[in-house]
Amino acid sequence: MSSFAQAASAWGLLDGILLVDKPAGPTSHDVVHKIRKRFKIGKVGHGGTLDPNATGLLAILLGKGTKLSDRLLGGDKAYSGIVRLGRVTDTQDCEGKTLAENPWEGVTREQFEAVVADGYVGDIFQTPPMVSAIKSGGVPLYKLARKGQEVERKPRLVHVYRFVVTEWAPPLVSFEVDCTKGTYVRTLAHDVGGVLGCGACLDALRRIRSGPFELKEASCLDEVLQWSEEQLAAKIIPFSRALSLC
Repeated sequence: MSSFAQAASAWGLLDGILLVDKPAGPTSHDVVHKIRKRFKIGKVGHGGTLDPNATGLLAILLGKGTKLSDRLLGGDKAYSGIVRLGRVTDTQDCEGKTLAENPWEGVTREQFEAVVADGYVGDIFQTPPMVSAIKSGGVPLYKLARKGQEVERKPRLVHVYRFVVTEWAPPLVSFEVDCTKGTYVRTLAHDVGGVLGCGACLDALRRIRSGPFELKEASCLDEVLQWSEEQLAAKIIPFSRALSLC
């Protein structure tokens, strides 16, 4: 650690939140590891997992911020994404094994929006997918899924404030969703497709807001990894500001 980093750590300048625009490919843990390694910071975490192929806002917690993750980042989320009609997969997204391919040509935008309005806005009970970080017997479900195992999952109450179609280009349907923490957007896509009868999976996902923080405030990961320690310190949101926003 450089003399600046040592002094900054001692003064608490490296304690807080760094907003990163995660690219597709790395896991959220990969991003944490890259930042920890690049800046040699002992305590680094993240506030809200993004799937490897999802992009967008990932809040990185630095120093003492790792102890305040629930308080700082337990708020609502907003996403933009794409649903693919006619394909059902074992992971509920485009990366999974195809379980079925069905005709989608008869589905209209009006039908899609009616299904969403009727059952997927407001309070809903959602069964978490097997490819999730929820634990069963102390083991994350996604690890069991990798072994071909499936266990019973209890439906959980979530709230969807807004679910709107932004572009209709079937079989691809672009959308935006505002929802509570813990909502699985891939499951929304899967469930809506099931009601429509053609099936569907999540083709792309981008997080655009997490609590009070927005994607426009975030820096691209590649850019972050090129920063000096002084540039990093200048971009960190201190606790005083973060807590006042939450």
